[in-house]
Amino acid sequence: MKNAFGKRAAAGLFLGMILVFLCPGMETEAAVDFQSMEIDHSMELQYADQFSVDYYEGGYALITISDGSRFLVVPEGQETPENVEEDIEILNQPMENLYVAATASMDYFAALDCMDAVTLSGTDTDNWYVDAAREAMEQGEVVYAGKYNAPDYELILSKGCELAVESTMIYHNPEVKEMLNGFGIPVLVDYSSYENHPLGRVEWVKLYSVLLGKEDEAEKLFADWAKEVEEVQSDESTGKTVAFFYITASGYANVRKSNDYVAKMIELAGGEYIFHDLDVENDNALSTMNMQMEEFYAKAKDADYIIYNSTIDGELHSLDELLGKSELLEDFKAVQEGNVWCLSKSMFQETTSLGKVIVDIHTILTEDNPDETLNFLYKLK
Repeated sequence: MKNAFGKRAAAGLFLGMILVFLCPGMETEAAVDFQSMEIDHSMELQYADQFSVDYYEGGYALITISDGSRFLVVPEGQETPENVEEDIEILNQPMENLYVAATASMDYFAALDCMDAVTLSGTDTDNWYVDAAREAMEQGEVVYAGKYNAPDYELILSKGCELAVESTMIYHNPEVKEMLNGFGIPVLVDYSSYENHPLGRVEWVKLYSVLLGKEDEAEKLFADWAKEVEEVQSDESTGKTVAFFYITASGYANVRKSNDYVAKMIELAGGEYIFHDLDVENDNALSTMNMQMEEFYAKAKDADYIIYNSTIDGELHSLDELLGKSELLEDFKAVQEGNVWCLSKSMFQETTSLGKVIVDIHTILTEDNPDETLNFLYKLK
């Protein structure tokens, strides 16, 4: 592919030399030199710390992600600058025919009303909880192009894909990223899951707005979402403890680490995450860890509330289903007092709704019969 590109570049240079020779009076406009461009301003971020955006004169925007990757967004009608560093990927607006393999990223496109920029999905129709994504696939506007670890390269190329949006799971299959890059398709890895503050995850809508030219819309959306959380956050702590977990197929309790954003959501809702002292100085970047049930019992049996994470294990429909996973759970304080709740599957896809989840948690901690007012939690009976 590099040889083909070189041939095209040489042909263009040769044609330009002929035109200059035949038309000596013709002047050619020199492309702007990236090295001489100056930053006009930078995007203001309130919570997110896993990306940054610097704006240059002429509307150019340089996105930098915490993994070190950089993307220069070139506004429609503007020329690509010269002397851009080799590690910077060029993205020309308007962005079209995107392959979105990072499930949590699709909600940003839906929120910005930019589903038309997405042509290819890494999740099939039946596994979408984002309505706009599912409807687009049902109507044939977005097609399934294989999971992140096994994409349909032929289909992706045939659609003229301009950018692949991946989650950090792509690093388990680095050959896929290399293959996409080899085909000339830039790969943007979404690091929103590394944000410690839940509103940091939500604020990633601003990154996607840069790609899509929707910065003003993103600012308004984020302000509304942040306001939901800030209204709850203004209340005093309830002093109630919450255990958030699921039981694995191997019989372990999978819990979030103390510095995970879910723990922060519970705190913002006025609760106290029961595993507040888990060792976070681990040698891996995973946000969860498995506990033996005996250890889990010792640490969590006195939690005031249980929230069962159904996003991995599947939604539960009754308290008996939960108790069937481990007989130890029957002795838990929350089970005895009827404070057992289940999180719906859709939360980790509906990234922009994390504020509503925080409001839900606050509601169950402060109200006696809150079922009808909840969006993502339901009580197990």
